[in-house]
Formats: sequence, structure tokens, C-alpha cells
Amino acid sequence: MITDQELNRISQALPVLRDATSQLVHEFQQAAILTRIPSGHDVFLEGDRVDAIALLISGVVRVYKIGETGREITLYRFGHGESCILTANAILSQKSFPAVATVEKEAEAVMIPADKFRDWVKRHDAWREFVFDLLSDRLSAVMAVVDEVVFQRMDRRVAALLLSKSKALHPIRTTHQEIAAELGSSREVVSRILEDLSQKGLIEVGRGMIEIMDFDELRVLAVV
Repeated sequence: MITDQELNRISQALPVLRDATSQLVHEFQQAAILTRIPSGHDVFLEGDRVDAIALLISGVVRVYKIGETGREITLYRFGHGESCILTANAILSQKSFPAVATVEKEAEAVMIPADKFRDWVKRHDAWREFVFDLLSDRLSAVMAVVDEVVFQRMDRRVAALLLSKSKALHPIRTTHQEIAAELGSSREVVSRILEDLSQKGLIEVGRGMIEIMDFDELRVLAVV
């Protein structure tokens, strides 16, 4: 159950509650549970039964697939005010979770039981619209991943990823293996590309760190 004070804070992260009817807000307050999930915790593993969905108030969750060879590829991340479309789909279709969802940054989340989630989709317009918007936004993100994997060169994808990561922190704190997992490649392939970029003077690679030396040329590579 959510207290009135908690509800006020949650409503700042979830606009759907500000547009909802008093009945939906009351049901939400009665059914929801506010919890903290530590970094590194697996929210779901592939094949898990989904009995609740997490709406994030803070933190970041990474959703990814693991192939038969052990390689990983990131499908998407979700954070403040967002949720997981694969969880929503699993609840609505009553199927198992098809990927892995792991907390990257300690999260505070509102947990909604699966039966309530399905019921609200049927009975409350505001909740149904919230879910459909969620599905639409994340589907676009997943399609972008498919486009990258199928049609884009790996060196271009590495360059684009480094530029993206540099916006949050520079020099970039990451490893060759983490980049490979992000892009669904092998560590060996990523290492060769990083070595090539380093030899061209575009980046400087250290232990667990990558510094971009020529942003302009790296941007050119990312859009070729």
C-alpha cells in the first residue's frame, strides 16, 4: 500500500496518475508497493514468470538478450518514470519473460501486481493509454537496435556508442567486454576496432577507460 506522502512523490514521476480518475488513483494506492532494488540485481531472467511490473521512480534497468554463445546485446534501458515493455507484454499475453532485466543503477520502483495491471488496462482509459504509449516508444527503440545489428558496420556502432557515453562521463569508464555486451559482439572484435581507432588518433585507450581525442572525426565515422 502507498501512503499519501509517497503517492504525491510518485505522481511527479508518473504523469498518468495526475490524469487518472479518483477510482484508479485509489486502486493504485491500495495495490502498489514501493521498493528499492540494488544495483546488479536481476529483476527477471529469461523464462521467468512475470507476477508484477516495475515502474521506476529512480535508477536504471538494462534489458538484454543472451545468445547461445554467451554474447549479450542490449535491447533498451528504462529509468525515471518509465517501465519495461517486455514485462508489460508478458503480463498481457500471460507468457514468460523473454530476456534479462538487470538493475544498472540502484532503483526505486513501484511494483504493480500482474492481475491489477491487466485489470486496469481493461477498465481505465488513462492506464490503457499509458501502456500503449509505453509500448509504442520502446518498440521504436528495439527496432533501432535491429537496424543497427543488421545493417550498420560495427566500427560505426562503436563510434556512435562512445560518443553517446561521452555525454554522461568523459573520459569514458568502460571495458572492451562491456562495449561488446552492449553491441552484441565479441570482445575480440571490439578490441580490434578500438585499437584501430587509437592508431588513427581518434581515441586513447587505458585500463577501464577510453578518452576521445578527436570528436569531429569520430562523429564522421559514426554517420558514414
